[in-house]
Amino acid sequence: QVQLVESGGGSVQAGGSLRLSCAASDYTYSAARMAWFRQAPGKQREGVSTVSANGHTRYAESVKGRFTISKDNAKNTLYLQMDSLKPEDTAMYYCAADRRGGDYYTRNAMSPYVYTYWGQGTQVTVSS
Repeated sequence: QVQLVESGGGSVQAGGSLRLSCAASDYTYSAARMAWFRQAPGKQREGVSTVSANGHTRYAESVKGRFTISKDNAKNTLYLQMDSLKPEDTAMYYCAADRRGGDYYTRNAMSPYVYTYWGQGTQVTVSS
């Protein structure tokens, strides 16, 4: 069964930290790519960070040096450690996965259009 369940969102002040978790079923955790996206009200969903099956990571410029994506294979869980949070990080954060491989999907790994499986999202609110 395909399942992605996010947790760890909440409200913090600017400069604070949160760690998001995404628990995945065996089928989705064995995906070619997993990723975190976010969507603020009135804005398009944007890629935050991705990790490939072989551990290659990618980050949006806006979060580089502040966010860290990681996986715990023993727990089938994807994480996003978010430090030095800013008010502009406020959004609904989504976990995503896809099993398709190849150059096209690798090149477009930060696009939501190449992901098949999605969680329900967890809200992150950062106050100034």
